[in-house]
Amino acid sequence: MAQQNQIVMSGIRPTGFLHLGNYFGALRNYVRMQDEYTCYFMLADLHSLTTHPDTKELKGNIHRVLAEHVACGLDPDKVALYCQSHVYETSELYLYLNMMARVGELEKTVTFKDKVRQHPDNVNAGLLTYPVLQAADILLHRASLVPVGKDQEQHLEMSRTFANRFNHNYGDVFPEPHAFNYGGELVKVPSLDGKGKMSKSENQYATLYLSDSDQSIRDKVKKALTDGGPKEPNSPKPDYIENLFQLMQLVSEREVVEKFEQDYNGCTIRYGDMKKQLGEDMVNFIAPIREKAEAIRTDEKYLKEIMEKGAEKARQSARATIELVREAIGLNYY
Repeated sequence: MAQQNQIVMSGIRPTGFLHLGNYFGALRNYVRMQDEYTCYFMLADLHSLTTHPDTKELKGNIHRVLAEHVACGLDPDKVALYCQSHVYETSELYLYLNMMARVGELEKTVTFKDKVRQHPDNVNAGLLTYPVLQAADILLHRASLVPVGKDQEQHLEMSRTFANRFNHNYGDVFPEPHAFNYGGELVKVPSLDGKGKMSKSENQYATLYLSDSDQSIRDKVKKALTDGGPKEPNSPKPDYIENLFQLMQLVSEREVVEKFEQDYNGCTIRYGDMKKQLGEDMVNFIAPIREKAEAIRTDEKYLKEIMEKGAEKARQSARATIELVREAIGLNYY
């Protein structure tokens, strides 16, 4: 039963390919949330324009990421699954919030500094005001719960700031949005090369994508970083070995993980066997998602229905909020 007074909102940019980290870090929780809350899940196509102005691949990316959301278990009848650009009220709220955003505070955001370093030839105003658009996405549905990763916490803090500024200036319209992930630590899925976490844009050979073929999964796992094995019983694991065990814990049977733990602690572990097992377990986990997503992606009629249904739900919520916003500001001249 959805908790009608609790609204969840989150979004993902349709750039690159969704991977195992997206599933365990976000999508798995989304699937659980859809039965407990009123949920708005967005494909952030407008956000993608800040760093990907060439849109030749955008439609294909939208269709693939949308299909992968549904293949992972999101039900378009239970949630609003929609494209950001289909909700025109977003732009209006974005404009109002920009009037309250300070250039200095926007220039200090970590993600802005990072993007300036990564894209020195494309430092556009959209990049600077990215947190304002993100706030508009959240506040448009008056969401109070936002599933986000650590790297987005500063943006969420800014969303609270903009909500409070608006409420202070014009009257109480927006609840304060807060990070929400069922009270547990966010799952960070490590990359196969032992460097950081899996990523949509970096390190593709060390990242397992939900669209990878069976053979590609096996090949990537086979090349994962290992060493000669522990020299003494119960040795601490190096980070890159700990990563392999973390991945195994996500997709393998408990008995399998325990067997390789015992082998490691007893200095008898054979990493070739472990990686072969992990590769097969990854194939068994990813293949059903990939096959279901591919079937959905090729059904353009069904994709259109999902997008229209999601946009209508999102716009209904957005229209109600914009009416309150205009009323609060005083833009009601007749």
